[in-house]
Amino acid sequence: MLRHRALMLLLVALVVAPTLADDAPKPAGQRVFYTGHSFHMFVPPRVEQLVKSAGIEGHKLVGTQGIGGSRVIQHWDLADEKNKAKPALAGGEVDVFTMAAHVQIPDEGITKFTELGLAHNPKLRLLVQASWYPFDCPGEKRITNNHQRDEAKVADLQAAIDEWRTKLEAQVDELNKQHGKSAVFIVPVGDAVVKLRRLVIDGKYPGVVKQSELFTDPIGHGGPHIQALASYCNFAAIYRMSPVGHNLAGLTDEQNAILQSIAWETVSQYSYAGAGK
Repeated sequence: MLRHRALMLLLVALVVAPTLADDAPKPAGQRVFYTGHSFHMFVPPRVEQLVKSAGIEGHKLVGTQGIGGSRVIQHWDLADEKNKAKPALAGGEVDVFTMAAHVQIPDEGITKFTELGLAHNPKLRLLVQASWYPFDCPGEKRITNNHQRDEAKVADLQAAIDEWRTKLEAQVDELNKQHGKSAVFIVPVGDAVVKLRRLVIDGKYPGVVKQSELFTDPIGHGGPHIQALASYCNFAAIYRMSPVGHNLAGLTDEQNAILQSIAWETVSQYSYAGAGK
C-alpha cells in the first residue's frame, strides 16, 4: 500500500512539475539591481546561485543598495555620493529593479524610481516585494517575543498581509495606468510565508516543528527557510520561470522541494507578479 502511494505521488509530481529538460528554452539573462531592507537584501546572492543552476546566460548583477528597516523613499533620498540606484537607472543599464515595501503605503519612492527608470529604459520591470508583516501583525496584536509566534493564527497573519498588499496593489494600479503599461509588479513573499507557517502548524514541513523556528527575533528576520522561500519567489518573478529543481544550499532536498512549490504556486497564480502560467 505504501509503495503504491509513493508511486502515485511520483506520477503526480511528474505531471504537475514544470519541464526541466536540459534542452528546454532558457529565459534571456536580465540585468538586475536590488534595493531594500533586511527582509530582502539576502536575496541577491541566492538568486545568483539559482541563475547558475538554471543555466541562464547573460544574467548580470548590476548592484545592490540596502538600508535596514527602510521604506523605498529612503533609497531615493539617499545622498548622491552613496546612492548607487539612481545612476544605474539613469544609465539605462537595468532590466529588472527590485524594491522592498515597508508597512507605510503608498510609498513615494516607488513612484519616483518608476518614473526615472522608465525614462531611461521603457522595457524596465520594477518588482516590489510585499514581505511578511514585521512583528506578525499591526497594533495590539504585535508580538514582543519570538516564541509568541507559536500561538499565531493563520487567519490573523493572512489578514495583515491582505490589508498591506491591497494598499500596494492600489499604488501599482495607479502607476501602471499612468505609464500606460504593466511595468510595476509585486512579489507576494508575505503570502508564501503564511503558507509555509500553515504547513508548520499542520506538521507538514519536515525539520521545523514550531513557527518561531522560522525566525530569529520578534521583528521577524527570517532564518534559512524564510530566506530560501523569499529567494525562490523573487527568482520566479524575475525570470518568470519555476525554481523547481534548482536547490539552494543548507536545506534538505525535501525542504527545498516544498519551498520551491510554494514559491511557484504563489507567484505564478498572482496576477500582479506578472509570471502567470
